[in-house]
Amino acid sequence: MNGVVEGEGKRAPVGGPAAGDEVPALAASSAPAPSASPSPSPSLAPASSPPCERRGRPRSAAADTAIIEAVLHLIEEGAAIAELSMERIARVAGVGKATLYRRWPGKDALMLDVMRSLEADLPTPSGKSVRDDLVALLEALRRSGLAKRDSALLRTVLSHVKGSPALWREYHDAVVRRRREVLHAVLRRGMATGEVRADRDVEVLGDLFVGPMLVRAMFQEWRELPEGLAEEIVDTVLGGVRPRGSGAD
Repeated sequence: MNGVVEGEGKRAPVGGPAAGDEVPALAASSAPAPSASPSPSPSLAPASSPPCERRGRPRSAAADTAIIEAVLHLIEEGAAIAELSMERIARVAGVGKATLYRRWPGKDALMLDVMRSLEADLPTPSGKSVRDDLVALLEALRRSGLAKRDSALLRTVLSHVKGSPALWREYHDAVVRRRREVLHAVLRRGMATGEVRADRDVEVLGDLFVGPMLVRAMFQEWRELPEGLAEEIVDTVLGGVRPRGSGAD
């Protein structure tokens, strides 16, 4: 949602500067270690928060990147999430198991950050216009939907994660809930300023705005997601949820 889509279409490496980790085989070279800037890839969520932060020596950005890329490589090669072991991931990444477990307590936590690495950053609401902020959030969803359709890798990862109810719930709680909180904050601001009627449940209102975009993007992949769709949805719904007597009834 997800400057709306600057992070889209890129895998976002997780972590910070190194000190003491092995130099992973996938990342080692005579060139400088990879920076924290994203590398090109199909599509989104932001690795908006680092995986499993622990006290101790600083994390290796090169190791983080190599591990995430190793998981994506294995999935591209046809491996199912259920078949992946931490030992296999470490071997392909060129690091020791201890390096993995210093970052993630288990495979589910690692897969959550793999999903985050494929997600686009949320746009930051400007706070000037509720209508414009809603359009920006829905436009990020539209572009994310387009990216999912264009990315075989992302579709594969999503299908694997959906097949694991516990992991899907964790992804929803960590990523999807954050998006809903941002949307609800915009709507509450609209209620306070009189741009949105305040006598309706904010979660219901949120569903009215994002529902049409999600249905097209996730469940009706044959339908187009044209430019201007975000504006059309927001203006249509706003026409029905503006306060009574505002002149727009």
